[in-house]
Amino acid sequence: MKKLIAIDLDGTLLSSNIDISAENIQAIQTAQQAGHIVMICSGRAPEDIKTVIDKTPLQCPVAGSNGTMVIADGKLLSQISINKDIVKNVAEVLNQKEYPFKIYSNKGIFVASTWSERMISFLDKNQEVLNHLTSKEYKLMTEQPKESDSIKIFDELGAVLAIEDLTIQKFFIPTISGKEELISSLEKFEGISITTSGPFNIEIMDTNGHKGNGIRVMAEYFNIPIENTVAIGDNFNDVPMLETAGLSIAMGNGDPAVKEMADVVTLTNNENGVAHAINKYILEAK
Repeated sequence: MKKLIAIDLDGTLLSSNIDISAENIQAIQTAQQAGHIVMICSGRAPEDIKTVIDKTPLQCPVAGSNGTMVIADGKLLSQISINKDIVKNVAEVLNQKEYPFKIYSNKGIFVASTWSERMISFLDKNQEVLNHLTSKEYKLMTEQPKESDSIKIFDELGAVLAIEDLTIQKFFIPTISGKEELISSLEKFEGISITTSGPFNIEIMDTNGHKGNGIRVMAEYFNIPIENTVAIGDNFNDVPMLETAGLSIAMGNGDPAVKEMADVVTLTNNENGVAHAINKYILEAK
């Protein structure tokens, strides 16, 4: 029976060294050779997912930016964007509180020219985060991103919103101190959903923009009944796809609440948990 297998990246397919193990690659390829469709469903932008996957021999359709952009066979199957007036309102709150943030769009990821100074200030206020960082990680997090094909630097949001045909799928905001206060400030805006992909961030999408949408669109495209879908993830932004899929699999390193709601729990991301799940629950399942 043909299945659609949706796999998260960070904390799931990727180890803590941010790489995909040979065991995971082999399991995915074996599943594909058996006729199953394997998709990547990540909070990362589609371009970022492609960069990661291109380092391996894998080829997979993707649902990027938390399922708000779904791409298969070189075609954009679905795109769910945040209303631009809401984008302005959210950005105004973030600027008032001087939070660093990134904007994920169909034209790349937009990062403010103030990213570096805001990130340094954020880390200074959040010793809990700072204490867990190596010097290399601190440098990577606080460096001002450089303009590239996928990264765009901006000074004023108005100039970004004026770009022709621009659509915005997601805000990414590093946060811990004041997190609940920030969420409370943002929840007054209708039409958005707020989630997290880790303890030190929040992510904002349109209400209909989530990984559950990503797996549904892909299942419909490949003509696979939703009950024949499998989702593998570790954190709260994975919950919509875990709730949607016929079989939900949480990673051993996943958040306890996510593991509690999943059908089954596999090994951790450093123990080839994805390969273990594919082999046990799909390839070897009766």
